[in-house]
Amino acid sequence: MHKVIFDTDPGVDDAMALLFLHNHPEIDLIGITTVFGNASIETTTRNALFLKREWGIDAPVAKGNGQTYDPARNTADWPVMIHGHDGLGNIGVPETIDLPVDPRPAHRFIIDTVRANPGEVTLIAVGRMSNLADALREDPDIANLVKQVIIMGGAFDVPGNITPAAEANIHGDPEAADVVMGASWNVVVVGLDVTMKTVMTRKRLAELTAANGRHLKLLSDISRFYIDFYGRHVQDEGMVVHDSCACVYLVAPEFFTTRRGAIRVVTGGIADGQTIQKPDGRAFPPGDWDGLPSQHACIGIDAEKVMALLDETLVR
Repeated sequence: MHKVIFDTDPGVDDAMALLFLHNHPEIDLIGITTVFGNASIETTTRNALFLKREWGIDAPVAKGNGQTYDPARNTADWPVMIHGHDGLGNIGVPETIDLPVDPRPAHRFIIDTVRANPGEVTLIAVGRMSNLADALREDPDIANLVKQVIIMGGAFDVPGNITPAAEANIHGDPEAADVVMGASWNVVVVGLDVTMKTVMTRKRLAELTAANGRHLKLLSDISRFYIDFYGRHVQDEGMVVHDSCACVYLVAPEFFTTRRGAIRVVTGGIADGQTIQKPDGRAFPPGDWDGLPSQHACIGIDAEKVMALLDETLVR
């Protein structure tokens, strides 16, 4: 069993990824930590509690602090045109959910859980890297106790999606992302190079919903607004399943091709948030990538196999 803390900003594609983690038989979801991004920290935490209640998820929810790693950095406006005003496709999520939040802030929850399960916990982060960077700042030694970190974010050999240079999760807190990429834990970055090749069509989601019922009905309702947005950007009237790709990597890394090398994140200027890898085996003059750990960046994907596993798991 893979013990997982899911660091998330629900978010429509986050909801699909969460259901995948909840349903997969080889995954033990031991915590959900919330971060701002697709909506404010109050909204993403409320949404995590809503999905926990509706899908019968046992994992505790811990709220992030809602700030970037560098508090002087201004956060961008929430992407209501993509995820809706409620963060879940304007389905009318209740203002309050009668479930408790873990009393610890998200970064402290991560530290305590990792220390209680040394070498066993995978962190899957599909929003800003703020909580992970805060955990490292408070307790740097946890990097040696985490099994692996899987990130949905970044763009290496393709353009970004929030600027020509940057992907949205990394762009939202690039200082945090640079800290996380440069830490001594094992990082796998699942970015736009591969996620843009995975599309859940409206027709496919309808077929899955017919096979599953209530859980997929909610996911389908949440996804309509997102598909309306993405329908202008992908073929076959569908949505790109960014966050689910990071979750699939956990159980099926063989579906992905990776490249190793140190990774830095640009923090300022017109390329703010750009992810740049120095591939292992390439010689360069001395520079800012020297002495950093070699991390994995996904550069290839078997999209059909990824989508088949996602389908199979969502209808369990």
